[in-house]
Amino acid sequence: MGKISRSYSTFNRNKRSVQMLDGYTWYTEFDDFLFICCLARQHEAQQKPSLDYEEITPCLKDVTKIWEEMLDSEERHTTKFSPKTLLDSVHQGVPKLRRGDIWWLLVEQHHLHYPDMHERTPSKEYGELLKDLTEYQHNILIDLGRTFPGHPYFATQLGPGQLALYNILKAYSLLDKDVGYCQGLSFIAGVLLMHMEETQSFEAMRHMMYNFGLRKQFQPNMMPLQIQLYQLTRLIHDNYKDLHDHFEEYDIAPNLYATPWFLTLFASQFPLGFVARVFDLFFMQGVEVLLKVGLVLLGNHKELILQCRSFEETLEFIKTTLPEMGIIQMERVINQVFEMDISKQLQAYEVEYHVLREEMLYSPSRG
Repeated sequence: MGKISRSYSTFNRNKRSVQMLDGYTWYTEFDDFLFICCLARQHEAQQKPSLDYEEITPCLKDVTKIWEEMLDSEERHTTKFSPKTLLDSVHQGVPKLRRGDIWWLLVEQHHLHYPDMHERTPSKEYGELLKDLTEYQHNILIDLGRTFPGHPYFATQLGPGQLALYNILKAYSLLDKDVGYCQGLSFIAGVLLMHMEETQSFEAMRHMMYNFGLRKQFQPNMMPLQIQLYQLTRLIHDNYKDLHDHFEEYDIAPNLYATPWFLTLFASQFPLGFVARVFDLFFMQGVEVLLKVGLVLLGNHKELILQCRSFEETLEFIKTTLPEMGIIQMERVINQVFEMDISKQLQAYEVEYHVLREEMLYSPSRG
């Protein structure tokens, strides 16, 4: 499977072809289930992901106690907690060391509140998926080294983080034939792996993709993503007209900066502490959170963006300077997102998008 040490040479017997990639030897037919999983589990036992990112909303003792009571409840698997209690608790903070447990609690609660939705989700077991071959092997392997390369858990070639990441991405590509594998998914899986063990991370990702509809923006025609980008444009226009005009003046469309935000849940460009809070919110409110966060980020930096005097300067600010905001600014963004309700606007914008698209498709001027 890639630069393999002698101790694992017995697994190479059935490998029939190799190719060079980034200076390493990768087997093009290396999907030996036992090799992948045994090696991943062996390293995982020795090295756990470090959660050394800075907390955006430090969790106070009384809030931590509320979380602990819910997590330790003997009836948590059958009891529906109040959505308001959950949202209020998420708002007040999620203890970093229990974040993965809390995400899983939120997944369980969603199952209890919306059982019909979960019955429609493909249910093939993770271990069974790993036994099959994926046509996306090459794409996944290339992206392993590009996903959180500075994080110690993922930095080592074929280390525990990369192996677990490969397993999850491979399994998902086999579960969801319409999506397969797309760039961006590795960052979502990576954030989950920092907080949860491998199988649970996969199940959380399955939940996000199917039950919250995140998979739609990765489908081949990417129309749901185009709708989201249109919705963001309309939100900017209706809330920050001068910022909208600035983008129009320099021909800056939202796909130039917001596409990686939405496809990675902000994980490819923003600090992990901020990203963790976006995930906290996502497990409560779904895809709508991405538009809220995007709008607040741009609105809070409006004055600085308006000072940019060219296409290049504006885009550079949004892509590079904006994600470097301080901890207080990040917390302010998250607090504002909690207070927002844009559901009706988003529904109206989506209808508007489809009407405009129909007009463009069937306009007489198109011949």
